[in-house]
Amino acid sequence: MNNKILMLLVAACALVNTLNAQTEKTSQDTAKLPPKVLHAEPLYIDLIRDLGARKGEKEWNVGFGLTDKLNYDNYEFLVEYEWAPVNRLGLEVELPFTFYSTVSPASDLQQPANKLESLKVAAQWTFMVNEKAATSMAFGYINEFVLSDFGSFGRPLITANAFNPFLVVAKRWGHNFHTLIYTGPMVEYTYEHSQAHTSYDINTNIHYMIPNTRNFVGIEFNKTIYNNDFQMVMRPQMRVSIAHDLMVGIVAGIPISKESERLSSFIRLIWEPKGRKSPKH
Repeated sequence: MNNKILMLLVAACALVNTLNAQTEKTSQDTAKLPPKVLHAEPLYIDLIRDLGARKGEKEWNVGFGLTDKLNYDNYEFLVEYEWAPVNRLGLEVELPFTFYSTVSPASDLQQPANKLESLKVAAQWTFMVNEKAATSMAFGYINEFVLSDFGSFGRPLITANAFNPFLVVAKRWGHNFHTLIYTGPMVEYTYEHSQAHTSYDINTNIHYMIPNTRNFVGIEFNKTIYNNDFQMVMRPQMRVSIAHDLMVGIVAGIPISKESERLSSFIRLIWEPKGRKSPKH
């Protein structure tokens, strides 16, 4: 009987030591992680990866959108994959598709052709993370290889190249309010006419994140300046977690000028495969 009790005590001590070792290892791993501030990420013009991205993070996005273009409807569909190969560096590959449906057949306006818009590749480097000020800053670059429409696909394959460097500055105010500025020029060079067209985007965002969750409500102000013309679309939005690794974002689009489009809508499904998750506050 005494031997059995002694064996049980030895087994219990071994189990406790194992648990303590695992807890210590987890604490050490956590301590090794670089600092990261939680920021609400806009849903329509989203980031390449979380600011302060940590090695091993990854995410799949699928988006569906509908825009009323007065004489035809514009349907958009996108698939993107983003990941962090090293700390603070985010990479992304995206395939955006656009399809059209005529609303007014009698219109003289020519409906664009359905197409895979481009092959989009991007990188984003978070060069500052200040936990005390709850502020992060990042530089990024997007390169789009603009493709021909389905009717003439491959003749040629690439019709233009778009260059888009950008700057991101984000700050959290207290625990729940988040602001973010995403801005930079877009230069598109078309091969057929050997011409470059430049526009400038200024996207400002404000969000309120529900305490102890990753759910939020907020609004994007997507502003574009092109040839002295100013356009802005307001995009109220919300993000809701439907599983520990799956979220859905719902966006409405309200243009301040209805010369080229009316209301729009957009839905983004966000899946984070097993790996490091963004921190909660």
